[in-house]
Amino acid sequence: MKEVRALLLAAGLGTRLRPLTHSCPKCLMPIGGRPLLEHWLCALYRNGITQALVNIHHHRTLVESFLARNQFQGWVYGVYEPQLLGTAGTLRQNREFFENEPVLLIHADNWCQCDFSEFLGFHSHRRPSGTSITMMTFRTSSPTACGIVEVDGKGVVQNFHEKIEDPPGNLANGAVYLLEPEVSSWIGERLFVKDFSTQVIPHFLGRIATWENQGIHRDIGMIHSLVAAQSDPQPVNCWDTADSWSRAFESHPVHHQLVGEIH
Repeated sequence: MKEVRALLLAAGLGTRLRPLTHSCPKCLMPIGGRPLLEHWLCALYRNGITQALVNIHHHRTLVESFLARNQFQGWVYGVYEPQLLGTAGTLRQNREFFENEPVLLIHADNWCQCDFSEFLGFHSHRRPSGTSITMMTFRTSSPTACGIVEVDGKGVVQNFHEKIEDPPGNLANGAVYLLEPEVSSWIGERLFVKDFSTQVIPHFLGRIATWENQGIHRDIGMIHSLVAAQSDPQPVNCWDTADSWSRAFESHPVHHQLVGEIH
């Protein structure tokens, strides 16, 4: 497989998590005592992805200090967005970073545990011919709160329903994608395209393969989901958890607020 470069969308305001997000961005919400973004970067590191870009907006200083840690030097880069560009706009703005390589596009405000090597391998070797995108999917118990996909016998997306009443099924878009360079080029040539779900996906219907995550997939954008994630099995960390940043973060008010929610 060609080199894959990752874009982690981590700039959201996290309005549904207030008051927790008054002092901490959603991407750094602790799960099992470690920031959500650290879990994502550990998954990339384990799977040999050596170039990753993280967009930054909310609580810029805190996210930049997190990314300045030794384990991220030379392969994880932050890019600040004074004005949010949208999920497709960020990709277009940073096209040069990807150098015509496949892009692993991650909405990094979700809590996800799966076999990423299988996901990468499926896209590279087993996705149906004629597809340019592989979408990670999962089975949801709340289909009206998700983007629901309809697929054909080969698992190729034929229809997509973004948070509608009475959706046709429970196979949900996990907002993790592998994109071939032609997708990035299409976005790059269309300045009006800002949102991946509502503008890119509809254009590529019939050319989107799906890979179902049989593990954990949660939208932790609501406090009850973030609290539930604390009881999920936790993967082994890739790095020392006792560095100075981690020790300082343990005393951050969000930890005490979250403990209060759990109890």
